[in-house]
Amino acid sequence: MTRVVVVAKRTNIARFVEDAHDPRVQLLLEQHDPVVQRWPRAHAEHQRTMDEVMRVLDADGVHVAVIENPHVAFDATDADLVITIGGDGTLLAASHDVGSVPILGVNSAPRSSVGFYCAGHAGNVASLVPAALAGRARSVRLERMQVIVDGRVRSRRVLNEALYCHASPAATSRYIVRVGRRREEHRSSGFWVGTAAGSTAAQRSAGGRVLPLTSRALQLVVREPYAAPGERFELLRAVVDPPGRIVVKSKMLEACMFLDGPYKRVDLALGEQTVFSLSPEPLTVIGLGRR
Repeated sequence: MTRVVVVAKRTNIARFVEDAHDPRVQLLLEQHDPVVQRWPRAHAEHQRTMDEVMRVLDADGVHVAVIENPHVAFDATDADLVITIGGDGTLLAASHDVGSVPILGVNSAPRSSVGFYCAGHAGNVASLVPAALAGRARSVRLERMQVIVDGRVRSRRVLNEALYCHASPAATSRYIVRVGRRREEHRSSGFWVGTAAGSTAAQRSAGGRVLPLTSRALQLVVREPYAAPGERFELLRAVVDPPGRIVVKSKMLEACMFLDGPYKRVDLALGEQTVFSLSPEPLTVIGLGRR
């Protein structure tokens, strides 16, 4: 029997009203405050999309395992397909538990969330999901990034990027970066390093290049570098083709990395060395067009 893992986001309404019964949130909702005015509509859209996906899967007679929290670890090794229901954040979180199994992103509330990786939506899941199950949907293989700290692999499944910075956002990030034979000591607000797939997101916002979607390069983009008068740097922006690596040594007592968002944090000590390189585990994303 075909096996599918469905990973669904928890909407803000579900998290703060249904689960936490947060009185502050409930009051803001009752007052129709603009900071929460989109929440009820997005919640309703998400529920309708979730119901539609489940109806399609039920009609196809597949075995479905539902995980209603993208930040909960799961095992997809025996699955034929992983479907995420939410936005890009949901797919990014779930992708860290996905190896060679293809993944299909369904944007459950397109008016409220970003869905660059999400080819599915409520209007097309009736045709797209069966096509994905039958192997007829187009797909793109996206390269991922491997992150090693002092010889220990911390992840082989970074799809977008890593943010490397001081543990306090108000403090200066100090580190030594090396690419090939070039080596520099930086003071900055930290840096982004990531894949081509992630180059339209934070890397682009910080001044990086948008790379072709199927590129195998990694990109380094330093945020707000500080240079003394007359000081010049060559490694504030760098695109590194494999087998090249980006090697960084922390000069901070308290540093950290965030991998694909705020939930996967790696704390770093003074002198620890981090190596960023192309991962041996690419990700197959269904329905994603070429940039």
